[in-house]
Amino acid sequence: AMSHYSILAAAVEHRLLEKNSEFITFLQPVSDREQALHWLQHYREHYKDAAHVCWAYIIGSTRQPQTQAFSDDGEPSGTAGKPMLHVLTERELGNCLAVVVRYFGGIKLGAGGLVRAYSAAVSQAAQQANLQTVSPKARLQLQLDFALEARVRQLMAQYQAELLTAEYQQQVLLQVQLPLEQHDALCLQLQNISAGAIVVKELAD
Repeated sequence: AMSHYSILAAAVEHRLLEKNSEFITFLQPVSDREQALHWLQHYREHYKDAAHVCWAYIIGSTRQPQTQAFSDDGEPSGTAGKPMLHVLTERELGNCLAVVVRYFGGIKLGAGGLVRAYSAAVSQAAQQANLQTVSPKARLQLQLDFALEARVRQLMAQYQAELLTAEYQQQVLLQVQLPLEQHDALCLQLQNISAGAIVVKELAD
């Protein structure tokens, strides 16, 4: 099971000067690829006159990302996007888009210099970042008799399960979401109070 992980809580902006080149770093909280690309477009339009707009993003946990990507945007291959992604991974900045806007200062940095500059740009921005801890959730559908509903709702409160939807047909259908670590304990209690009569179905996230 996946453990707790950290994500970027708020946007960060940071400037770094390296041999007359200016590196402006933006760390932006994003929860999916579409959002990351939307913000990327925003920075590209805003800094049309920049030499390069390099980027990297990680969605989800940095240890087991849902998706990640990066781009050197015309810098020599491997000198910008990948080092940026590496810093996000090391700093455990999940759900984060890093964009580094470079204004060329007339002095070439060389491949090693570029790797160092892009890494430093994101590293220094990461030092200012506020992180938020996320714990993975499980989603369940519970099917039960009306007579059990009050008891089930008590258990839900006890195991920090939030109600997503409730439907009333011949039986009650509840969709709930709860911390993954509470999942097994809640399921056991549901079996206990109903002698196995409550139907529990796992729902995909």
